Amino acid sequence: QERMPQTPPFAAMFDSSGYSRNLYQSKEDNCGGLYYHDNNLLSGSLEALIQHLVPNIDYYPDRTYIFTFLLSSRLFMHPYELMAKVCHLCIEQQRLSEPGLDKNRIRKIAPKILQLLTEWTETFPYDFRDERMMRNLKELAQRIASGDEMYRKNVQQLLQNLIRKLATVSQYEEVLAKINATSTDRLTVLKTKPQSIQRDIITVCNDPYALAQQLTHIELERLNYIGPEEFVQAFVQKDPLDNDKSCYRDRKKTQNLEAYVEWFNRLSYLVATEICMPVKKKHRARVIEYFIDVARECFNIGNFNSLMAIISGMNMSPVSRLKKTWAKVKTAKFDILEHQMDPSSNFYNYRTALRGATQRSLTAHSNREKIVIPFFSLLIKDIYFLNEGCANRLPNGHVNFEKFWELAKQVSEFMTWKQVECPFERDRKILQYLLTVPVFSDDALYLASYESESPENHIEKDRWKTLRFVSEV
Repeated sequence: QERMPQTPPFAAMFDSSGYSRNLYQSKEDNCGGLYYHDNNLLSGSLEALIQHLVPNIDYYPDRTYIFTFLLSSRLFMHPYELMAKVCHLCIEQQRLSEPGLDKNRIRKIAPKILQLLTEWTETFPYDFRDERMMRNLKELAQRIASGDEMYRKNVQQLLQNLIRKLATVSQYEEVLAKINATSTDRLTVLKTKPQSIQRDIITVCNDPYALAQQLTHIELERLNYIGPEEFVQAFVQKDPLDNDKSCYRDRKKTQNLEAYVEWFNRLSYLVATEICMPVKKKHRARVIEYFIDVARECFNIGNFNSLMAIISGMNMSPVSRLKKTWAKVKTAKFDILEHQMDPSSNFYNYRTALRGATQRSLTAHSNREKIVIPFFSLLIKDIYFLNEGCANRLPNGHVNFEKFWELAKQVSEFMTWKQVECPFERDRKILQYLLTVPVFSDDALYLASYESESPENHIEKDRWKTLRFVSEV
């Protein structure tokens, strides 16, 4: 195993433009069930890939391999099953279960096993919300620690860090639940006594730059809690080679990703609500111009997700039909933004801007220049199409590892973006407003829109009648 070709180093691997595709025309190197071409691992049996993950005295797997395999293996087996196999292999191969353990042997292998466990717990901590994972982790860690006092501290440190991470994510989930409950309660009040509670965004924050910065706070915080595995778990299907396995996908596994998508929708509806609410035309025009400035600043910061949410809020029918209002707006700036986010040619303009922001972040001297917040639903769509477009297994039953390099390349870029610290100061009042102020439903938006500028045709008139009737009942 020590003669195995190594996978390329992290940066080099994910920078390369993909691997040679002529899998069947060339002579592959076959190392114990793993197939290589030009030193790139292309495929292998699941067992051989698991074996390749486990270190021994002369070998430690490449970091990119660890990340790629831990990310993609969940398409074939539960993480706890993988953990059980890894533990079993470590114990068997290193004879860790023997009573008279050779201290020297332990000193050679323990740091490597600990390193693997550290990488797993730091990059995929949510895997360990499963009791079975924790049990296996503790058992293997105990075996290492019992061999030498020196490793006991390292093991304790590893477990403490993991427990702290899991506690933080639980707190975050509780806060999200509270925020959602608050906005629901306020919406009930809004329906019964609209004027008593509703302020508007410009009175809370009259500076578009400050609002863009607070939006960036929310984006980075929510991005940070998405585990890399959530991208893959969103697409887990049954593995065709395992007939008895039920589909491994419970809600817990993708909830941070879902919460982030919900935030995008909320922001779009918030924008539309703020525009449709004012009674006077000049106030509505002012709100539109305000949001155009916020969107521009989001673009400059590199916060493409908020930018896209604001544009999509402005393009909702109840907003776009307000022709008299739009006539009062200087739309030149909005046209530029729409051009940047134009979906034609597979979002070519946006992708160019994203590449520019990514380049800037690589050479950045400050956290502000490091910010890259992608248009999230497009990122998910890209990963979805990559997953759909290639089979997980080759005709010979091997795992198609070439596909998983590509998948890991996209997710690892996201990993870099989500680790950026927000450089702006938090403003609790603005954040509170953005996260909890009630937003209108589609019907409420149309009703407000028709009351601002009356219906123009029979379809709109009929709809208005129905909406008024329902709201009075």
